Amino acid sequence: MSCEHLICAACAGPVVEGRCPVCREGRAKVHHHGLGNLSPVIIALVVLLVVALVALSHVGGY
Repeated sequence: MSCEHLICAACAGPVVEGRCPVCREGRAKVHHHGLGNLSPVIIALVVLLVVALVALSHVGGY
């Protein structure tokens, strides 16, 4: 989802411009940043994949 076409109900400006605190909060909700928003399932799958790759590299290396 994008905030390019959203209009703020508080100031009637484009949300993407972030003219008022309501716009900035709405824009922050639409554009999530950082690892805090990743699903725990995705994080667990990535960890399992890394562990499997390390285990396979040790088995093949003798």
